[in-house]
Amino acid sequence: MEFTKSHLNKLLFFKLPSAFICGVRVKYIDDNKCVVTVKHRWINQNPFKSMYWAVQGMAAEFATGALVMSHINTSGKNISMLVTNNKSNFTKKATGRIAFVCNDGHLIQEAIKKSIENKEGQTFWTKAVGTNENGEQVSEMDFQWSVRIK
Repeated sequence: MEFTKSHLNKLLFFKLPSAFICGVRVKYIDDNKCVVTVKHRWINQNPFKSMYWAVQGMAAEFATGALVMSHINTSGKNISMLVTNNKSNFTKKATGRIAFVCNDGHLIQEAIKKSIENKEGQTFWTKAVGTNENGEQVSEMDFQWSVRIK
């Protein structure tokens, strides 16, 4: 199975409908980078007329998780994945279209390789940085993933 943005957006629709309804969409993915966007709308706003933090979290987590899924698929092995921890920083009101970028494909690839080699679970941190249409950072989210060969 090839991991394209079209494939991942269909996955959002069928497996993560709340993220899809809120407007989370994959715009780009390769071996090292994933870009996921979400636009501030009525359905995903907070009382302060900016994007609700959990919607930002869905988009950020999917930016990191899509890379994990892609590398698991490339490995050809049966590997489980799970978020075990996360932390976030919010620096500006999130309005307009927010793009979350994760550039940690190399870290994911190394962890999966280690898990396959030693048959033990591996944990690693990934980061997704959210920026608005002006290129200003609005949030930064870190997710600790655990991968384990089944």
